[in-house]
Amino acid sequence: MKLKIYLVFSLLTGLVLLSAGSSAHAAEVLKATPAFNTAACILIGVTVFLLLLLLLWLIRLARGLREDEIAREKYGDKWVFRQINNLNSRQLDHLIRRRNLRKKSADGSSGSDQGFNATIIALLLMLLAPTAKAQTTDVGSHLLTSPGMLIMLTLIFIPLLVTVLLVGLKIRNIAVKTHYSRIKKETNQLAQAADDDAVYEDLLKRKHALDYRLTNNELAGDIPPNDSRGILLNVDEVHGPRFFASKRKAAPKHQTDPKLVRLIMWYLGSAALWLVLGTSVGEYIGIKFVSPDADHISWLSFGRLRPVHTNMVFWGWSSMAMIGLGYYVVTTVSNTVVYNIKWGYYSLILINSSIIIGSLMLMAGINNGGGEYREYIWPVMALFAGGIIVSLVNYLKTIAQRKTKEIYISNWYIVSAMMFLTVIATVGYLPFYQNGLGETIVQGYYMHQAVGMWFMFFNLGLVYYFLPQQLNTPIYSYSLGILAFWSQILFYTLIGTHHFIFSPIPWWLQTVAIVGSMGMLIPVFSGTTNFLMTFRGNFNKIGRSYTLPFYIVGILFYFTGSTQGTAEAFRETNLIWHFTDFTTAHSHLTMYGIIAFMLWASIYTIVPRLTGKEPKQGLVGAHFWMALIGLLFYTIPLMVGGTLKGIAWTEGKPFIDSVVLMAPYWLWRAIGGTLMWASHLVFAWNIYVMFAAQKSEADIKNEVFEQLDQLPVNA
Repeated sequence: MKLKIYLVFSLLTGLVLLSAGSSAHAAEVLKATPAFNTAACILIGVTVFLLLLLLLWLIRLARGLREDEIAREKYGDKWVFRQINNLNSRQLDHLIRRRNLRKKSADGSSGSDQGFNATIIALLLMLLAPTAKAQTTDVGSHLLTSPGMLIMLTLIFIPLLVTVLLVGLKIRNIAVKTHYSRIKKETNQLAQAADDDAVYEDLLKRKHALDYRLTNNELAGDIPPNDSRGILLNVDEVHGPRFFASKRKAAPKHQTDPKLVRLIMWYLGSAALWLVLGTSVGEYIGIKFVSPDADHISWLSFGRLRPVHTNMVFWGWSSMAMIGLGYYVVTTVSNTVVYNIKWGYYSLILINSSIIIGSLMLMAGINNGGGEYREYIWPVMALFAGGIIVSLVNYLKTIAQRKTKEIYISNWYIVSAMMFLTVIATVGYLPFYQNGLGETIVQGYYMHQAVGMWFMFFNLGLVYYFLPQQLNTPIYSYSLGILAFWSQILFYTLIGTHHFIFSPIPWWLQTVAIVGSMGMLIPVFSGTTNFLMTFRGNFNKIGRSYTLPFYIVGILFYFTGSTQGTAEAFRETNLIWHFTDFTTAHSHLTMYGIIAFMLWASIYTIVPRLTGKEPKQGLVGAHFWMALIGLLFYTIPLMVGGTLKGIAWTEGKPFIDSVVLMAPYWLWRAIGGTLMWASHLVFAWNIYVMFAAQKSEADIKNEVFEQLDQLPVNA
């Protein structure tokens, strides 16, 4: 253990010296550019600061280990009795039972020492620092201040930061393993010490003391109190100051198949990764609206990055999260196990592969010709469709072996969404009828059906399960859910061409799309009413829960965003808003305000129940408020600016005037997008905490004591 600490300490020391040498080199080269010099030194300083923090953390870890040894030496023979006082009744049971079974105990120890590699690595890193300074090149100030050089330095800083984070995770893993090993060693020593009669007697006394329970009637008697005002029955104890309102904890950990839990975690982990990556690209795109000359690299051009952003968040974040949650809902409401776990992993691999390959191809300029949301070339989309079909068959076979007579409405929505997506992808990529206006009509169908019949349909199915579960109340009306289901299928499949009003598309087809858009008010009003009436009598729970605010925001945006889509379809409004930034605001209001918030609500509902780990409520609150405020900062200015831009166009003003007009609104777009992106980083951290949070000492002790029963009696 000490060797590992010494190794990491040496590595960090070498990195600090290397950073110092690089800083001196930067100061020498960048004399002619003070502003750039300041920025570069800030980046280097941040890196060094993080490294120093890790060094302090490592020192604290070593000090903690030393304190354990000192405590052991200080108490000597009394150490065993002090440890007994720290055990709970369940742990004492394990010791007593084992003491009664075993007659002999064996103790073995082995060790090995290896160790000069750390010193060699440290010396090499120390030598690298002056070497970095020796490589001096005369570079002109114009090159150093160019956008390309700024991007390059940023790209250099990113792996440095990642390295620091990885080192931090390594230190954390060492600390966890050390803590676990120490507890395991102490437990084995206690098990051996239990053979001593004095220790055994102390164990029995301690267990008897812990198991003793008061009847709670010693002072009050057996007559129930007359508490008509609820003073005694509603006592709420508060221990210590609270900086946040107390939130209701999640339900106890579910007894779900560990294999299914692991599969769901893989889907949600992949989704969180694509969310961070996809919105990082979107953040950079938003910055380009404010600073168009940020770079001149073809791979980072707006035309290539924009589809990377949309496809990552569509197929990577939203789709992966939905499918992962779908595996839980489909199996739970069917009261059965998933048909084939391996098929779930096959689907996971196919979808992730399609997004990785597709993103690289889009950045390289290889695409499907500009169709929005179908920029992936057909072999890449075939991988994605293959993953969807595998999961669809898995869902259907799981439902077929259900132990319930009825098929709950959630499964209606989820399976229908999967079926519609296979149809949408097939229609969107078959080339036979996509000539001239045919391609435009298919584009409208593909683009709008992907949003409404895949993302929206699937998410509504999730909410129909998770919202009643979280409120601990049944859905308000099953009939309203069925009405919304069939009316959305009827009307939403007709509205794709409302994106092409006043185009050469036949006038009657445009009118059908407008009528279908008006018909969409039926499922929207039905669904919103159903969800809000399910909240009836439970609105007071919103302030005591960190998941319900996500639900209520998603439901409200479901109503406002969908109704806004109907308003945009009319010819009078379409004349002003189409081709403006208003459309961008609307797409984010729906895909982010509805889909993302509903997915976050579902994830925060079920993951703590699957893993037994809850995120910090302050961080969940930070995620919620940054995402919500960022979305408002993003959409409202774009709606206002888009309206003014459309009016300027109808008045015949020069196009460049509308570009100048949008400058302040694009700044707000960048600010809002930055808040949204920051909230995703918080969400990713919360996911990590819920997935891989460190076990508490009590959990570790319980696990180690349970392992005692699995060991041979004489071990």
